[in-house]
Amino acid sequence: MSSIRVRSNGKLFFDFRYLGERCREQTTLPDTAANRRKMETVLKKIEGEIALNTFDYVRYFPGSAMAARFAELSQQTAGPKGIDPAPIMAPRSNTPLFRDFVVTWKTEKQVEWRHSYRSAVESMLDTHLMPAFEDMPIGDIDRAALLAFRTRLTEKRLCVTKTSEGRPLTATTLNRIMGIARQILDEGALRHDYVNPALKIRRLKTKRIEIQPFSMEEVRRIIDTVRPDYRNYLTIRFFTGMRSAEAHGLRWKHIDFERREILIRETYANGRTEYTKTDGSQREVQMSQPVMEALRKLKPAKDDPEAYVFCTRKGQPIDNPNFNTRVWAPLLRYLQLRPRRPYQMRHTCATLWLAAGENPQWIARQLGHTTTEMLFRTYSRYVPNLTRNDGSAFDRMVTGAVNGGFTETPGTRPAAKPDVTPKSRSPRLPRKLSVEIRHDA
Repeated sequence: MSSIRVRSNGKLFFDFRYLGERCREQTTLPDTAANRRKMETVLKKIEGEIALNTFDYVRYFPGSAMAARFAELSQQTAGPKGIDPAPIMAPRSNTPLFRDFVVTWKTEKQVEWRHSYRSAVESMLDTHLMPAFEDMPIGDIDRAALLAFRTRLTEKRLCVTKTSEGRPLTATTLNRIMGIARQILDEGALRHDYVNPALKIRRLKTKRIEIQPFSMEEVRRIIDTVRPDYRNYLTIRFFTGMRSAEAHGLRWKHIDFERREILIRETYANGRTEYTKTDGSQREVQMSQPVMEALRKLKPAKDDPEAYVFCTRKGQPIDNPNFNTRVWAPLLRYLQLRPRRPYQMRHTCATLWLAAGENPQWIARQLGHTTTEMLFRTYSRYVPNLTRNDGSAFDRMVTGAVNGGFTETPGTRPAAKPDVTPKSRSPRLPRKLSVEIRHDA
């Protein structure tokens, strides 16, 4: 993997690998855009000659210590007279360039991807992976090159401005980028018979994200203060635990008032309606009374099953960035609440279910989790002793809260009635048992 870098003195230098060793050659050129373009042109020629095994180090960098070292190695490895010396580390010329292989890989894989995931993969390829590896044969990308690439990513900054240094890439983002590289190299290894160098590169440890749910009092303040056209929307979001994309993709055909269920079948994000995040996200969310009332208020007079439940005046689904910028963030600032993503409404609902004493398996199903593992890992400090499993406790709690007071204190239950059932008597055995004992002769 090659690049043009700058030293602390402001001078540019070449950084590339040749015969398995890292080479860094200093220049006297200052760090300007024009000088970088000139050096990149030279570097591409160097990479091409290295790939063809025709690179002459002395011709490009005369007087370099590395040039003398490689010349000595060439003499040591020279064969009999009249025979060209064998390369010390010949590239795998039978493997395609990274950029060419990625085109094939992406064409074959994108039929498996959702639109949002495909956009994310293309962004990571264009921004990070292609600039680093596009001119390298896929079989020449080794473990050292991948680790050096990841190290450089940690030095990158996002959202850099004149007044801000920007923020570094998170460990989660780095793992995603390296994960895409691993998938590409894994497919290349299967087709071109080499060992995937990314297999034994460990994922970076990610920080545990602390959830920031709202209290019931804060929920009430938010619902009472928000502009009227978003009041029912927030009520449903706070008391169903739906993700933003799931709520925005909800159509009236997915509302079953008779069974008091919301059917999660589609999502809406980035201007497209598509399948849910995973198969496990396909679920039925039970309606509490406040949710039932909010949906009845939203139901239009003209029945259109294909219409979206939450939509603009033009009938289009709510755009999440627009909602966040124009409604959500100003609302929290007005109420002097800590800034939080709308996703925290989902965490709030989960913690309210737990406070009401609902069964963990029931809550996991409502949230779209296939097991309770994520529930206990994310909400461990909110889990009391749980016994109920039908949603009734949560329904009573939020109904009382919305109407001005709790009908049941969260986390409490009626005292158990004493057991007055008379104890059954065991059957009385006869006092004497006649047992015939036979002694065989």
